[in-house]
Amino acid sequence: MGTISTRVPDDLEAELEDYLEAERLDRSTAVRKLLAEGLEEWRREQALDRLEDGEVTFTRAAEIAGVSTWEFASLAEDRGIIWVSSEHLESDLDDL
Repeated sequence: MGTISTRVPDDLEAELEDYLEAERLDRSTAVRKLLAEGLEEWRREQALDRLEDGEVTFTRAAEIAGVSTWEFASLAEDRGIIWVSSEHLESDLDDL
């Protein structure tokens, strides 16, 4: 396991302290949890952006996001991304 050390502004540290108390977590566990959640959200956003830009197929985008195709379909729908087209369908079928 690696170590990450960083300095944060006082207001962010105060908010982290509030989070520690509310979630009843120690600092290390809380930072790991928040970092994992942030990276998970980043992966999903990257996958949605790449799908929207036509860089990847729907199936590949779901893999990048680390979620099932059904869950990714819901994310794409929430964002208003139309992913069903003849081009996408052919690419997804090829991937399968």
